[in-house]
Amino acid sequence: MDRHDGPGNDGHYEVYWPRSPRQVRGRRLAPRLSTLNGKTIAQFWDFIFSGDKVFEALEEGIRARYPDVRFVSWREFGNTHGADERRILESLPRRFRELGVDAAISGMGC
Repeated sequence: MDRHDGPGNDGHYEVYWPRSPRQVRGRRLAPRLSTLNGKTIAQFWDFIFSGDKVFEALEEGIRARYPDVRFVSWREFGNTHGADERRILESLPRRFRELGVDAAISGMGC
């Protein structure tokens, strides 16, 4: 911040934005699925809080609206925030292709 002292000072200061220019350009979001019927949804979780119970409730609610949905359990992927986090996350694109995954729900506790 730069203060202008002197007889012409009206109490205003020059201000500089403290952040640097953006380094990463935004990307378009993937298009939304028109329906979840007939789709496969992967679940992954960081094993914190009660994800096992949360995913059970989510499955029940989603199946009530989309009876033909299929789920790939969080058990298939392992802890996405543990010692193997990097390996697990790097493998997701390949695993999603192998499992025919159309969408994913990532659960995390706080």
